[in-house]
Amino acid sequence: MSGAESFVPTPMMLSEAARKRLQALIKDEGKPGLKLRVYVTGGGCSGFQYGFDFADAVGEDDTLIEFGEVALVIDELSYQYLVGSTVDYEEGLAGARFLVQNPNATTTCGCGASFMV
Repeated sequence: MSGAESFVPTPMMLSEAARKRLQALIKDEGKPGLKLRVYVTGGGCSGFQYGFDFADAVGEDDTLIEFGEVALVIDELSYQYLVGSTVDYEEGLAGARFLVQNPNATTTCGCGASFMV
């Protein structure tokens, strides 16, 4: 009889680049308990847009996803649009930014800041 391995899916992933940048930002702020809040709002050229902010606290309806010493916080409404996504960080000629690679998006705008499901 073979043993079955248990697998707990992660609702969201955090790239190595995003994790390192988040660690640096938290260190700069001097608040080790800060978390990155990722949310979805209406608007943008494709219908919804992503937002990022720091969170000191986790609300009762929030989902907390920890990645070692850093964590993501997602509100209940945004969670349904973000499940399965990866938060990444990029630096380029256009500047530096966090972005979401979302497998649920059927359409995205050219800059990747907005999407449609």
